Amino acid sequence: MSLTPDELRQISELTLAHYNERADSFEAGTRDHDVSQNIAALLRHLHGAPPYDILDLGCGPGRDLKTFAALGHRAVGLDGAGRFVAMARQASGCEVWQQDLLALDLPAGRFDGIYANAVLFHVPGQELPRVLRQLRAALRPDGALFCSNPRGDNQEGWNRGRYGAYHDLAAWRALMNEAGFGELEHYYRPAGLPREQQPWLASVWRPRP
Repeated sequence: MSLTPDELRQISELTLAHYNERADSFEAGTRDHDVSQNIAALLRHLHGAPPYDILDLGCGPGRDLKTFAALGHRAVGLDGAGRFVAMARQASGCEVWQQDLLALDLPAGRFDGIYANAVLFHVPGQELPRVLRQLRAALRPDGALFCSNPRGDNQEGWNRGRYGAYHDLAAWRALMNEAGFGELEHYYRPAGLPREQQPWLASVWRPRP
């Protein structure tokens, strides 16, 4: 059964409220997460000489946005939670846009790379093809999209106050291919563990001509 506009609006509002109410504890709990593998995965697929124009989609409190800026890149953050937007601006000194994932307004062809770490799983499955096409349109032709999401058996729904959609690799590939992306690589995280202990699926994609 498809979600109605009112249901989609409620999904956004309640999920963002969850993050706004827990912004300080979320920042403290994720501050020391090592995602250098993910940052490197995006950067190695970007063409041309740096610095690059990078969108940190769902930047949260700004941990990775700060890293991109420190590496010399022209980084822009985006998040729907107002508390996170303020925290990310302060932490990184970067421009940060407040936008709902279900109502994105992105400039066409603006970015060399889009970094979507632990964010796209909040997009309901029926809306994901549209959102992915919007991300594709915001990339330059030789740009790349990195995404990392908790994997699952293609189910979605509420999970501890947040809405999430949990895809396996085959389903994620189908969604990305439908949106006009070609796969560059994928891997599971954390590295070096048995697959059943790797809940995260990371992948990098390039827009197809």
